[in-house]
Amino acid sequence: MNDVIYETVITTVAADGTPHVAPMGVRYKDNDVILMPFKPSTTLANIVGNRHAVLNIVADTRVFAGAVTGRRAWPLQPAERIEGVRLSCALNHAELELAELQDDAQRPVLRMARVFEASHRPYVGFNRAQAAVIEGAILVSRLRMLPAAKVDAEMAYLQIAIDKTASAEEHEAWGWLTEAVARHRESTQESQS
Repeated sequence: MNDVIYETVITTVAADGTPHVAPMGVRYKDNDVILMPFKPSTTLANIVGNRHAVLNIVADTRVFAGAVTGRRAWPLQPAERIEGVRLSCALNHAELELAELQDDAQRPVLRMARVFEASHRPYVGFNRAQAAVIEGAILVSRLRMLPAAKVDAEMAYLQIAIDKTASAEEHEAWGWLTEAVARHRESTQESQS
């Protein structure tokens, strides 16, 4: 298996039709996509429930920042060949079907077969601010696990890329992330009082 992790956005649908948008690092093995969602997670429950997911490649990093800060309502479109939805802003998407599930107490391994793929817009590359937003979103998703000093140091370093190369979209996403860090600090201080 390729140990390189690619940051994507996975969309799934619950049994009642409710869509779910979640950033997720994926691996590629041959033509399959390997997902390793944590237990418990909505993404895992939805895939086990209907055996489908959509892998979205996006350049709008607000989707990553939004997902980790409670902003999951993004414009969606129906998938072409599976029961599911894709992000309207996706540069391209792959519709996936569960081919194999290896259970694990913490992170099951889901081998997903590609059923359909489509490109919607060209990928022109990430600027440094977009990469900083993705890294910041990963930090925010792990606030409860990381020491405050590490988060502060990494956020300060990432701020340099935001200051130098961010568009209005990346500034908005970065604002969501810094607000999430501040809220976490406030709640941590209140619980320690």
